[in-house]
Amino acid sequence: MAWRRILPLWVPCILLCGIPIVVRSEPYLPRDGGEVLEKLRAVAFDPATHEIHELRSRLAGEPGNVALACRLARRCIERSRMDADPRFLGRAQSALAPWWNAATPPIEVLVLRATLKQSQHDFTNALADLDVATRIAPRNPQVWLTRATILMVLGQYAQARQACLPLAQLAPGLVALTALANLSSLNGGAETACGLLQKTLAADVSASVDEKIWALTSLAEAEARLGQMAQAEADFKAALALGQHDPYLLGAYADVLLDQDRAAEVADLLKNETRADALLLRLALAESALAPTPAAFPAHVASLSAQFKAGHLRGDFVHQREEARFVLRLRHQPREALRLAQANWQVQREPADVRILLESALAAEDPTAAQPALDFMRTNHLEAVQLASLAEKINRQ
Repeated sequence: MAWRRILPLWVPCILLCGIPIVVRSEPYLPRDGGEVLEKLRAVAFDPATHEIHELRSRLAGEPGNVALACRLARRCIERSRMDADPRFLGRAQSALAPWWNAATPPIEVLVLRATLKQSQHDFTNALADLDVATRIAPRNPQVWLTRATILMVLGQYAQARQACLPLAQLAPGLVALTALANLSSLNGGAETACGLLQKTLAADVSASVDEKIWALTSLAEAEARLGQMAQAEADFKAALALGQHDPYLLGAYADVLLDQDRAAEVADLLKNETRADALLLRLALAESALAPTPAAFPAHVASLSAQFKAGHLRGDFVHQREEARFVLRLRHQPREALRLAQANWQVQREPADVRILLESALAAEDPTAAQPALDFMRTNHLEAVQLASLAEKINRQ
């Protein structure tokens, strides 16, 4: 399999952590034939959508065709990444339904299944699938990339490093180096990681657009953590200039602008990005800082509130980081935000998870609650100017 067919699955592993996702194993059955399930926008012919419809039709006639099912699932995952639309993840899971509960399905199903389980924050079972996959196909680079991604989300950096090591032999230069640089930037080697990424990006002219966007976004995030805002902004803009709609990139850049009190720029950047809750949250945060407050702001807050409430009714507590941020910044309820941030900490430990726990503990005037995040920063040598500033404020409480 060509690497450019593999990489798009790596990007959602990062992206899906920031987008409210609901994937159900059973399809919804309408009560009657007249029930409206969804109103679709009228759009011009889209080859990617056409391909998905064609693959679904073919799979309906050949439900046991594993190659066809995996191709459809892959296309749906890629489309979900591009559109920040979780419905396509449900379609991907439906395509894999015949093998979803199999102990040892084909290797490509294992990787796709792990990717979808990761989107549900079912990290334990995702890693179990990948453990099987490493034994069956130890030279499959996507297996190691997906495993490394999940372990980094969990803050298990030593294990993530072991997953990254095979990539030097199995993956193209920019891909392997970006994976290792991501890890090093979180584990005491941010300056070195940034330097290596800058040199490799300049030298690797054969990298795909996906690969370049991933590397530039990773570089910009690391630079922002180091406080190198001008360079981070330049690299975010370089990634945006590649012309591919990437919700994760938009969200990461919006966060850097918000941290610099550039709310008007965020509002302009995300004005047409209201379908993805993760981007709508950032838009609402920007709108809350503008004067006069935009007319759409109350509706955006109400929409986010409804989405979180609906998740609670479904028993879906996957995106507590985003909800904690919403509750802290837009509802101004620090104790509830802290509760959500603490629950989120039990699931994932990325820099954004460290930050919301520190911010909530500080706002709630509960420094003891911040201790797990402070210990994590110290143990892993996490270099981040803003996190260090929050830690200092907490230590003064």
